[in-house]
Amino acid sequence: MQFKDVIGQQATKQHLAEMVEQNRLSHALLFLGKEGSGVLPLALAFAQYVVSLPQPSPVVEDLFGGMTALEAVPSFIHPDNIDSQPSFQRADQLIHPDLHFSFPVIPRKPGDKPTSADYITEWREFIKSYPYGNVYDWLQFIGAENKQGNITAEECNDIIRQLSLKSFESEYKVLLLWMPEYLGKEGNKLLKLIEEPPPNTLFILVAENDEQILPTILSRCQLIKVPMLENNEVEAALVNRAKASAETAHQVAGICEGNYREALQMLQHADEDWQSLLREWLNATLKGGPAAQVKFVDEVSKLGREKQKQFLRFFNHLLEQSIRIKILGVEQLVLADNERDFALRLNKIASVSQQQGIIEELDRAAYYIERNANAKMLFQALTIKLYHIIQNKTLILMG
Repeated sequence: MQFKDVIGQQATKQHLAEMVEQNRLSHALLFLGKEGSGVLPLALAFAQYVVSLPQPSPVVEDLFGGMTALEAVPSFIHPDNIDSQPSFQRADQLIHPDLHFSFPVIPRKPGDKPTSADYITEWREFIKSYPYGNVYDWLQFIGAENKQGNITAEECNDIIRQLSLKSFESEYKVLLLWMPEYLGKEGNKLLKLIEEPPPNTLFILVAENDEQILPTILSRCQLIKVPMLENNEVEAALVNRAKASAETAHQVAGICEGNYREALQMLQHADEDWQSLLREWLNATLKGGPAAQVKFVDEVSKLGREKQKQFLRFFNHLLEQSIRIKILGVEQLVLADNERDFALRLNKIASVSQQQGIIEELDRAAYYIERNANAKMLFQALTIKLYHIIQNKTLILMG
């Protein structure tokens, strides 16, 4: 993977290239970015780039006492040209001997003490198929079901052993550690290694939430912030990579808020009629009574976690458009007719402050869905909260 394979992030790519060119590369980097921003593929492309850089020319004393380089090696190779290096092919296939990986894993059977090396074949396949996937996707990919992934003490010991060895062919030994949030107190084993690593050793930590990382590790890393993607970058990627139609790509990009993983998930279910489901929910909440509410909760609880999140995100998107219409006016926004009409109806049943309150509740619900909350209990509680937020202003949302 090269920088050109990573969607957007031009400023961050330029910054990383300059760090190498100007010899300002820290021994420990923390790539921090939210799900779907491309933080993992960007960090992976950088790791593959660094490990593929040619070693400096060996210098020897010539017959006349001068110092001569045995061969000419370019002092700097731009990331876009790194595929010309022989070792890049091995790095690109994730089989380079100086490129190491660490990530959350699960025991295959009770009593196992797994390490990342036990799952390296699955990891290579996952990266190839789902470079923008999150840790939930990874754990499901290896059959975790409801098991909790972990980066264990045995994994930390294995990292120390691997990095204590000399590099095989690259100037650098590189460790890419994905999701350091899954390091427990065992992560303190790595502190001395991160603070005083062997020569030419590079730690690349890839995280989504710095608040869940051990502060002792966080303080030893140089931070590389990876922002969310722009809507036009997501839209272009959906058209060029996912082969979506221009209309569908525009609509999905407007909803997913720079999260390319979410955009791909939504694209798979682009034919879902979220608007009808939302209309059913609001009518059941405001006019239908308990029977209609129970019917809706039963229906939505059968959708599965990913679809439930997409449904909540779609509702949030319409609420945000509704607020923008209230502030900017409908003529300032480019919306599909059905979205504009629904957003206008939302403005009739709830004020801006009420809609902001609903958005907060939807965000909180999506957070709990991520953590395997009981869907029936969650949507029943959410229905009650929505009713109390907008109980004084009701309108049946007919098509």
